[in-house]
Amino acid sequence: MRTLGMGLIGPGFVGAHHIDAVRRLGDVEVVAIAGSSQKSADQKAHEYKVDRAYGSYQALIDDPDVHVIHNTTPNHLHFPVVMAALAAGKHVISDKPLAINAEDGRRMVEAAKAAKVANVVTFNYRGNPLVQQARLMIAGGDTGDLTFVHGHYLQDWMTDPNVYSWRSDPSKGGVSSALGDIGSHWCDLAEHVSGLKIDSVLADLTTVIPVRYSSGASAEAFSRGNSAERIAVNVTAEDLGSVLLRFQGGAKGSFSVGQVLPGHKNDLVLELNGRSSSLKWRQEEQNELWIGHQDKPNCVMAKDPSLVTSGAAGYVHLPGGHQEGWADAFFNLIRDAYGWIRNGASPETKPALLPTFADGYRSACLVEAMLKSHAAGGVWQKVSGGLSA
Repeated sequence: MRTLGMGLIGPGFVGAHHIDAVRRLGDVEVVAIAGSSQKSADQKAHEYKVDRAYGSYQALIDDPDVHVIHNTTPNHLHFPVVMAALAAGKHVISDKPLAINAEDGRRMVEAAKAAKVANVVTFNYRGNPLVQQARLMIAGGDTGDLTFVHGHYLQDWMTDPNVYSWRSDPSKGGVSSALGDIGSHWCDLAEHVSGLKIDSVLADLTTVIPVRYSSGASAEAFSRGNSAERIAVNVTAEDLGSVLLRFQGGAKGSFSVGQVLPGHKNDLVLELNGRSSSLKWRQEEQNELWIGHQDKPNCVMAKDPSLVTSGAAGYVHLPGGHQEGWADAFFNLIRDAYGWIRNGASPETKPALLPTFADGYRSACLVEAMLKSHAAGGVWQKVSGGLSA
């Protein structure tokens, strides 16, 4: 089995977790890192113990020892980096959101298909074994037909007006903030677990903090700010919102998203109610799956390889009672991605867990529909495009 070479472009907060997951595989070499400058790339390469550092993404893409590109750049760079990697025939694993608009997402899907390479978007919550357990229970009919899919994704890292991130800059993060950043995760998870597609949306969005104060450097997610002199910056992207959902087939739904809500660190919750039973999963208690009943006591299923269905067992790494977390779920997605690459990266060999560029395009279509709904005064908006696998 040949060793595959991985190159990381954009070594920020999540980049370290890409490297960690790849190194856990054991048969993939982290060959190189590319940063926004040679100096920053050298610093990160030293920090992550990587031998090669490049001051431009194209130089890394051109390295013949790099077979798989991991793209963890700010959102506005996703399109040029991905398109350059695909033009070079490299496999691509991109952070979400795939693109800052649906048109760019569509073009990336088409380019990936033409290149016939693996294309993955890191909707990493799919990698939790109890998420896969819930998906398989629903697909197997345990819940009966779903009638209501709801939940939220709430954070507090942008509560302080002195936190200014590139995510608040529409030229770098896109016109959406909370929806594109974490709402995309929730919607992907809801569709993946339920097996249903969102047909139309009605969104009510707001900007709780319309003025932020920037020190000139972009804050990392969940980091502490510095005390440098700051300038006021007007912010127009939403940091809080609620959305009503209509699914194909008749099920209803709703979710709220926000990043300015004190006490909520990474509070993702998904609940699915069927005619026979309900399921609820919380990211902050991810080793448990709540199962609700009408005619007998509710119960909580703990993550245990001897109890989950066979399709979910492969994503459990430790015995029952041994807690697994965010990094383990992320590893599961990366493991499936490299397994797909080794199996030829054809549509027929793709693991069911893996989200592809088509799912990233789908996410961009959902966000655009929500923005249009809000801009029209809160009216139902049909979701267009993004339905093909």
